[in-house]
Amino acid sequence: MIALLKFLCIGVYVLGVAGTAGLLPATWSFWKTIAVVLLLAHLLEIIVMFKFVKRYRGSLGASLVLTLLFGFLHWKPLMKVKQRP
Repeated sequence: MIALLKFLCIGVYVLGVAGTAGLLPATWSFWKTIAVVLLLAHLLEIIVMFKFVKRYRGSLGASLVLTLLFGFLHWKPLMKVKQRP
């Protein structure tokens, strides 16, 4: 289920970029707005849930990018991980 939701997030971003590049009909331009709103929501999640985002076993930069792309689909499982030393 998580993989499907992540795939849908990527799909929204692809449609947003395609709309920005003019590859979609004008009637589909709403995907640009949806992609921007999703990115802004995920940016807010980084700020609010940073204490969990930094628990990622990889680099902090990778965790920030993953949260920016997938939001709670990335940081929610990190709530169960013990805090890094």
